[in-house]
Amino acid sequence: MVEIKTDASLDAMRVAGRIVAQALTAVRERAAVGVTLRELDLVARAVLTDAAAGSPFLDYRPSWAPVPFPAVICASVNDTIVHGIPGDHALRDGDLVSIDCGASAGGWVGDSAISFTVGRARPEDTRLVDTAFEALDAGIAAALVGNRVGDIAHAIGRVCRAAGYGIPDGFGGHGVGRTMHEDPGVPNEGRPGRGMPLRHGMVLAIEPMLIASGSDDHYTASDGWSIRTSDGSRAAHAEHTVAITDEGPRILTQL
Repeated sequence: MVEIKTDASLDAMRVAGRIVAQALTAVRERAAVGVTLRELDLVARAVLTDAAAGSPFLDYRPSWAPVPFPAVICASVNDTIVHGIPGDHALRDGDLVSIDCGASAGGWVGDSAISFTVGRARPEDTRLVDTAFEALDAGIAAALVGNRVGDIAHAIGRVCRAAGYGIPDGFGGHGVGRTMHEDPGVPNEGRPGRGMPLRHGMVLAIEPMLIASGSDDHYTASDGWSIRTSDGSRAAHAEHTVAITDEGPRILTQL
């Protein structure tokens, strides 16, 4: 079931979204060679604590997960696509990092992700990250009243495939509101004009994920959470929580 939010609810979700943006900004500023992923998680925790916000990630355990998620961010490095657990890995020069973060405030959730390189970036990694954000922008631009979920999926997929990148099947965006994962699902590839119609008051987490080699293959690591590329190629992830409104897409997870 899809909950249609009131305009007042969208304003309340913007509060949660701004906290997520603040946490991601703080994590990005702290990330440097030698800093551990666990330290980055502590940075995000401090932002959430200062804002009196909760984490929809911490202790989250869907039916397929062997253990609850132990952190407030997903920290995915190099060949990890999403859901990386932040541990004692110390960042190295040239590491490609994706950070996914959520916040709960006032009964509402925000969810967003960024990708970036620590230290000196490889040109191919810069292109991959830039394309992830280009695909996100394309998906957001298609998030219009009267369009359908398939229009968002098609817009994202077209950018990714044109650049020669893979798209991990089975992973994509989702509705968001009172909880982190709500209906509808938002694939990262699809046919235009198909799927659920978009209405004023729907809120979606739009999140392209790209695999550098062009392969779509992936697997779940032994920790039961981290999703990694099968061929060891690098991956990037970008995400915003976006409200569908009669005035156009409203990004809720930006500063």
